[in-house]
Amino acid sequence: MMKDDIKKVLLSEEELHARVAMLGAQLSRDYAGKNLLMVSVLKGSVVFMADLMRAISEPAEIDFMVVSSYGSGVKSSGVVKIVKDLDINLEGKDILIVEDILDSGMTLDYIKGMLLDRNPSSIRICTLLDKPARRKADIQADYVGFTVPDEFVVGYGLDYDERYRNLPYIGVLKPEVYSI
Repeated sequence: MMKDDIKKVLLSEEELHARVAMLGAQLSRDYAGKNLLMVSVLKGSVVFMADLMRAISEPAEIDFMVVSSYGSGVKSSGVVKIVKDLDINLEGKDILIVEDILDSGMTLDYIKGMLLDRNPSSIRICTLLDKPARRKADIQADYVGFTVPDEFVVGYGLDYDERYRNLPYIGVLKPEVYSI
């Protein structure tokens, strides 16, 4: 069972839903009357994105990117590969990049720079989890769900080797699971 691989629950399902509702209310105020395009960085942000977009009361378009920088490891390789790019023209859009976790920041820094070249009106970042202890790139999120310690977390869309995404909470993975 997946839950047997979890050392502890870091953020409960209730905590996640309450914080997403708060973020949605803030984003609704901040993007009132704007041309909001929410960009989900798949696969990890899909659960957060689905809940967040339902918590926003303003009109919003959505699009998806698939990028790869981890493979099946636990640390970013530093090499970003665009597997699926956006379908929507970004010119004049107010972009909100929705990310599951801001860790080293290298991937997000690359994505933000790439999207800036497409002439949007603005770009901001909303991350569910911020792990500043691992930051390597000079990038910060504009909206943060939770700041988390330097532990390997899974659940609510976050995975290890494509597993644990469907846990309804954020848990700390036991080191023996990813040290094999």
